[in-house]
Amino acid sequence: MDHKKLAKELGLSDVYAIATGAMFSSGFFLLPGLAAAETGPSVFLAYLVSGLIVLPTMFSVAELATAMPKAGGTYYIIDRSLGPMIGTIGGFGSWVALVLKSAFALIGMGAYIAIFYDVPIIPVAVFLTVVFGILNVVGAKETTLLQKILVAALVTIMFFYIIQGVFAVFQMDVIEVTRNRFTPLFIDGYYGFFATVGMVFVSYAGLTKVASVAEEVKNPDRNIPLGMFLAIITAVVVYVVGVYIMVAMLEPSEFREDLTPVATAGEQFLHWLPGSTGIILVVIAAVAAFASTGNAGIMSASRYPMAMARDKLINERFARLGKMGTPFWSVLGTVLMMVLVLVSFNVAAVAKLASAFQLLLFGLLNLAVIVMRESRIKEYDPGFNSPFYPWMQVVGIILSIVLIFEMGALSILFTVIVSAFGIIWFKYYAEDKVDRQGAIFHVYGRLGENKDQGLEVEMRNIIKEKGLRREDQYEEMISRAEVIDFTDDVSYEKIVKEVSRKFTDKFNRPADELAELFTDFDEEHIIPIARGVALNHARLEGNVTPEMVLVRLKKGLESADIEPLKNHSSVSEKLHAMLFFVSSSENTGQHLRMLAQLADKVGVQNFMSRWESASDEIELREILLRDERFIRLELSNENDTSQFVGKMIKDVKLPGQSLITIIYRKDEIKIPHGVTVLREGDELSIIGDKEDIDALRKLVEA
Repeated sequence: MDHKKLAKELGLSDVYAIATGAMFSSGFFLLPGLAAAETGPSVFLAYLVSGLIVLPTMFSVAELATAMPKAGGTYYIIDRSLGPMIGTIGGFGSWVALVLKSAFALIGMGAYIAIFYDVPIIPVAVFLTVVFGILNVVGAKETTLLQKILVAALVTIMFFYIIQGVFAVFQMDVIEVTRNRFTPLFIDGYYGFFATVGMVFVSYAGLTKVASVAEEVKNPDRNIPLGMFLAIITAVVVYVVGVYIMVAMLEPSEFREDLTPVATAGEQFLHWLPGSTGIILVVIAAVAAFASTGNAGIMSASRYPMAMARDKLINERFARLGKMGTPFWSVLGTVLMMVLVLVSFNVAAVAKLASAFQLLLFGLLNLAVIVMRESRIKEYDPGFNSPFYPWMQVVGIILSIVLIFEMGALSILFTVIVSAFGIIWFKYYAEDKVDRQGAIFHVYGRLGENKDQGLEVEMRNIIKEKGLRREDQYEEMISRAEVIDFTDDVSYEKIVKEVSRKFTDKFNRPADELAELFTDFDEEHIIPIARGVALNHARLEGNVTPEMVLVRLKKGLESADIEPLKNHSSVSEKLHAMLFFVSSSENTGQHLRMLAQLADKVGVQNFMSRWESASDEIELREILLRDERFIRLELSNENDTSQFVGKMIKDVKLPGQSLITIIYRKDEIKIPHGVTVLREGDELSIIGDKEDIDALRKLVEA
């Protein structure tokens, strides 16, 4: 079985392209006229209200996806928060809804292509499904490259369209336009308006699908929320302004029956372009929109069976990665399902049935935030926190319920059937294969019931995979860490005494108080993290800066001398390295991220040989630093570092945000200050972003 992780290849532009592409298709190029038939000219306001209504779910998904950036997105989040049975419902439902939406998008291309060519719609849609499926097998980066090209073409043409349309509207008689096109604003009162809001709301549903590829996103804490935020702004502007232009330019009766309203309105104000250029641009944008939705849909949908297979909810074959590092069987299953839907059903009618289920998922995602926060799992460490908790989530849940009842009886029945199938599947296929529970059991735990400890371990691994955040200042902490090198036999009590004395200067606390932190503890506070290495960590009340003391034991220390390690199964030899780490009790997430980073650095194969052979404390510190973000620079008049010699630190221009943390001068350590004058022969420990360190390295190589 190959359950390798998906490669982290997707950046901010990829997230933006996936989220934006998933929102533009029928919602803009087909739906406006049909929606206007329900509410009249106020249809553009319905798109605005829908965009605002999706915000609670967007904020919730941004928080959850940065805390749990794993393949499967909605499924994984719901499973880990509400439990595997609800997760099974969410997994199957999300997959089916996205398959239907993606198939419908490829069908929708026909209405615009037919403006110029008479093509067989179903065969073309099947062909495109296969092509996009092959591309998804080749690789995520290749898939999102096409996605970025499609979205770039779409957004560029649409903003050109909007600018031209706005100019055209302003050139008209505003009073006349208002009387003829916008009066009455509501043709069926407020009931018709809010029914239309429910109809067009699903136009924004694709926004959350980016969570399904979160495992493949670089720096998810930044790129997922920012990408979603930029995508929703783009969508709201294009939807609201674009539909306003359609209302202003088209006769109401014609608009409400038009299946290509973007092209029809474009004919009114793009006529100045030569020939049929204006209509061609609109068709290109429409084709790009439908294609991007279909492409992003296959990519996102294929991650649901992959994630469910990892959790043994379906056949584990779907979790395997192919030779290209992509989930081959999941992509194949998704493509075959889309082809089956295309050739067997009225896709437009069936796709609408999935709308109520998508709203159910939105409600569950908002509930998931409440459950995760109230579970008080300390490993729950989102890179983005939803504002106005819990009221934002409560509003999201209520709005989802209200809009579900606007979807009609058939859509609700479809949701009930999918949910019933999920429950039956879980009970008869998966229940005996699954030994975990969701975070909701931690809420019960606060009331005296059992907790699911496995979830804490899983989320701890997620923290390790995500790595540090910019504000964690790991390198600064290591650079100023005190080092104690014991060359003779030593007891644990003596180690603690010396370590506590070092920490006294850092925290301005009595040594006895600090010593208690490292002696009066349980096995959770001293961890054997590698062969011959133990990490002792503690937390102080108040907003203290994270600090460390590194201890090297030349002759080693018997683990049996430390009470919590006596019966620890993973300790089988002497300890030669002890890392003492103290941070604030007010920042649990940072404490856990630092622990994960230390475990990662210590876990490399050659750590102990490097540790034992290090010639001085400088080398001991450097072993724990991330190589790509650290450099030790010796100042010399023989290379380009000569530009720093004789200057005060405040006058030294270093690349980017790089920082001098320690100065080593003739076996003496100096703490850098702004007025410290640098001399030839000084060794500077400098930390910074990778590109800044690369620039500094060139000074020595020149």
